[in-house]
Amino acid sequence: MPKTLALLHTTPVTVTGLKELAAEHVPGVRIINLLDDSLLADVMAAGGVTPAVEGRMRAYIDQAKVAGADAVLCCCSSVGEVIERARPGAALPVLRIDEPMAEAAVKAGSRIGVVATVGTTLEPTANLIRRKAAELGRDVTVEALKVEGAYQALTGGRPDEHDALVLKALEGLLQRSDVIVLAQASLARVAGKLTTQIPILSSPVSGLQAAAKVVTAKD
Repeated sequence: MPKTLALLHTTPVTVTGLKELAAEHVPGVRIINLLDDSLLADVMAAGGVTPAVEGRMRAYIDQAKVAGADAVLCCCSSVGEVIERARPGAALPVLRIDEPMAEAAVKAGSRIGVVATVGTTLEPTANLIRRKAAELGRDVTVEALKVEGAYQALTGGRPDEHDALVLKALEGLLQRSDVIVLAQASLARVAGKLTTQIPILSSPVSGLQAAAKVVTAKD
C-alpha cells in the first residue's frame, strides 16, 4: 500500500491543479482530496477564521486519518494558522502548503512582496513569513497587496481576466521587492507569465514535496 497524503481544500479551484502537480512531482504518493468549499466562503464573510471553521477543519483532519492518510496538507493559506494550532493534538502530521515557500522567501531577500486575491490570506501569510524570519535570525519587511476582483474572475470561469489583473498589480510591487510571494496556491498559474529577474515563489510544488518527505519518512 503506497503512502497516502490527504489534501485539504477550501475551494474547488485548487483541486485539479494540485492533483496534476502531485502526479508529476510526488508520483509515489497516493493522494486523496478533502474539499469543503464553504470554509473559505465563511472565512471571507467573517473576515477571518471563526471557531466553527476551526472546529470543522479539525474534524476533517480526524477524517483524513480514518480515510487512511499518513499526513494532511492544508492547501489554503487563509486557514493555515489553524493547522499550526492543530498540530500538537493531531493523530497524524498536519502541514501548511505555504510553509516551505515562506522559508524560501526569507532566504531570498529582505524586501518581500506578498500578493493575494483573497484578503483573509494576506495577514496569515505575512505573519508566517515574519515568524520564519525570526526563526532564521533575518530582518525582513513585508509589503502585502490584495488584487481586487481577481478571485471572483477565477471562480467565475474567467481565468485570463484573473491573470491579467494579477500581472498588472505586480508591476509596481516588483520594483520594490527582492522576492515576490504568491500567497495562494491558485496564484501559481501566473508565475510562468512573468519576465523578471526577481524570484517569484508559489506554494504548490514546494509544499507537496515537503509533505511527501514527511509521508515517506513515516513508519
